[in-house]
Amino acid sequence: MFTRLFSLVALCVAATAAKPVVLRDSPVTLPIARRFNLTGGGARIIDADQARAKFLVGRAQGLHKDGSAAQADSFSIPITNTALQYTVSVGVGTPPTEYNLVVDTGSANTWVGANKTYVQTNTSIDTGVGVEVSYGSGIFRGEEFLDTVTIGDLVIKNQSIGDANVFAVGFIQGVDGILGLGPTDRTVNTTGIPGIVPTVLDNAFEQGLIEQKLVGVAMAPSGNTSTVTNGELTIGDIDPSKFTGDLNYVPLTTTAPASTFVGIDQSLTYGSANTVILPTAAGIVDTGTTLILLASDYFAAYLGASGAKHDLKTGFLRINPDQVSNLQSLFFHIGNTTYEFTPDAQIWPRALNSLIGGDDSHVYLIIGDLGVNSEQGFNFVNGMTFLERFYHVFDAENNLAGFATTPFTNAVVN
Repeated sequence: MFTRLFSLVALCVAATAAKPVVLRDSPVTLPIARRFNLTGGGARIIDADQARAKFLVGRAQGLHKDGSAAQADSFSIPITNTALQYTVSVGVGTPPTEYNLVVDTGSANTWVGANKTYVQTNTSIDTGVGVEVSYGSGIFRGEEFLDTVTIGDLVIKNQSIGDANVFAVGFIQGVDGILGLGPTDRTVNTTGIPGIVPTVLDNAFEQGLIEQKLVGVAMAPSGNTSTVTNGELTIGDIDPSKFTGDLNYVPLTTTAPASTFVGIDQSLTYGSANTVILPTAAGIVDTGTTLILLASDYFAAYLGASGAKHDLKTGFLRINPDQVSNLQSLFFHIGNTTYEFTPDAQIWPRALNSLIGGDDSHVYLIIGDLGVNSEQGFNFVNGMTFLERFYHVFDAENNLAGFATTPFTNAVVN
């Protein structure tokens, strides 16, 4: 099997090398759509987010210092459906079959087959190698192929693609798989061959299709319950039209296990009194998580400062409508820049209360409990509700994360 795979890869590399390398003079920009699970039966968002975070931490802590995975790889994980995900249309094969894939910076494997079946074409090469990736809130198992992947007008040859032909569970209707945009090390030992799997960013860069190995993500808050295209994914560069002011970069954290993700160091304060919620600590930015999660002791600090209460039905924090006027801004201190997260930004869109099993008369907050205490090198997750207010860049080549305000930073949704 090893000899066969090496031969296939060698042939693919030779075919690619025979063609002249032409650098693009513009980035690849394409829309991303926000999809809801409206079919019922899905898990509470907070439960799915916690399951994902705990599994990511567990798997990262299971890696040896040399980057290889520990042999013990058995985790008891709940399989759940999340209510909200951002997807992008990606073509696989020649001619391409279009799949709606989750935009995920928390993982790095790309695969299809969760709903729409993988269609083999004359560019599909079966490596004969199994592939499996767990996400805490979902899992897939299948076989690895090399195939042509089309993202916008970006055509990547011989890209590793997982075919979920064994099973895929925990993914909402309309989602066919995942576009993995996280650090390459997230692929370690996800296939039957030890080591990493080159990502779409890796291959696009190596094939000379993009000048920079980075992605820019723009999202926007909305109270619309239908699938709505209200975001943008840019590969190979940034889109200045999607942010306001300066784009500020910080180095990725060196604190493990957050350092194995798009990890950063940040602190949080609340209100005009600058109440410390989170002292400077390491955590991650993740497009695959819905809420903003804080380690349990820091979450307790936010709970006290905001005056919120736990809502047992939804798992969210809840305040009464007459408390909204007392809610103050939460300030994210990242590098030398402070980003104001307004009271409105902290509120789950009230038009979507029914989606989380909530009541129209209540106000729910999007800060959640990570489910683990601090001092483990993984103290927060800045998920989609954070990214709907700030533009985000992951520079994989230079190990940087970028942030900027957008026209939606101070938007009023509620």
